[in-house]
Amino acid sequence: MSQFTMYSTPWCGYCHRLKGILNRDGLTFDEVDIEADPRSAELVMSLNKGNATVPTLVFADGSALTNPHPNEVRAKLAELAATR
Repeated sequence: MSQFTMYSTPWCGYCHRLKGILNRDGLTFDEVDIEADPRSAELVMSLNKGNATVPTLVFADGSALTNPHPNEVRAKLAELAATR
C-alpha cells in the first residue's frame, strides 16, 4: 500500500536522490511524472504558488511537502501513523 504520491520528472536530481533514500528505507509510494501527466503538473503548480517544483509529495491527509529532506518525510509519516 502506498504511503504517499511523489510528483517528479525523469531528469530531476533531487527526485532521484530522495527516491533512492526512501526506497532504501522501505517506504512505499506512487510516482507520477508531471511531464507525462499535465493534470498532475497543474496540481503541483497549485501547491507551489504556480511553480512546477519537484519533488512534491502529497500525503493521504491532503498535505504536501515540496523538495523535502528525508527526515521531514519520515516525521510526516510518523505523524500520520499516530493519528490513525
